[in-house]
Amino acid sequence: MKQTALSFLSAILLSAAASYASDEKLVTCSSAIKLTHIESGSKYYLLSDDRQLQSGSGQQLVTAVENNRTPDGLWQIREAHDSPVCDAGTPIRCGDVIRLMHVGTGRNLHTHGIKSPLSNQHEVTGFGSGQGEGDSGDNWTVVCESGGYFSKGERYWVRDQPVRLKSIDTERYLGASSTVRFTEQNCGRGCPIMNHLEVFGRQTGDQYTQWKVELGVHLSK
Repeated sequence: MKQTALSFLSAILLSAAASYASDEKLVTCSSAIKLTHIESGSKYYLLSDDRQLQSGSGQQLVTAVENNRTPDGLWQIREAHDSPVCDAGTPIRCGDVIRLMHVGTGRNLHTHGIKSPLSNQHEVTGFGSGQGEGDSGDNWTVVCESGGYFSKGERYWVRDQPVRLKSIDTERYLGASSTVRFTEQNCGRGCPIMNHLEVFGRQTGDQYTQWKVELGVHLSK
């Protein structure tokens, strides 16, 4: 799977070198992005890897970590589940429904009604076959907090501006909190995710559900 991730990154880097346009701030389909959590000081990045939750669904772990260099924080923007494939470099509009596929494992950012381990909100996990295939629980609506970029009657998702991702299935928002983290007390001695933030589906769109795209490999037409 790591080789798949490296092959993907090589391909998009080559594509990006030939396809950057004058407007480099739009978030686009097939780009590999890193999402940083605003409430926690924009220091924590959405992350996943091969580890599994030890409770609840047992699906692939998703947390937020204070490390902007790890490749485990890369997520590829894809079309919604059971939707036509979106063209690489197509700008994502505010209100579009997307999936985020974890580059390293091929599983999709997912939520459902199972309780999260620390805050008893909704679990957020990595889900699917490992090839980007999953179900409707992988679908998220892009909610632009600042209004996005307006062009030709449409508003678009812009990097470095606050955004919320709202689950189509559960109507919960992707969230985290600087006060809800894994510690020795709640995770045990030698916890492999010590000081990671829990990522959850939150009922309210508030300060805990704001994210922004800062880093990544960004494609444009």
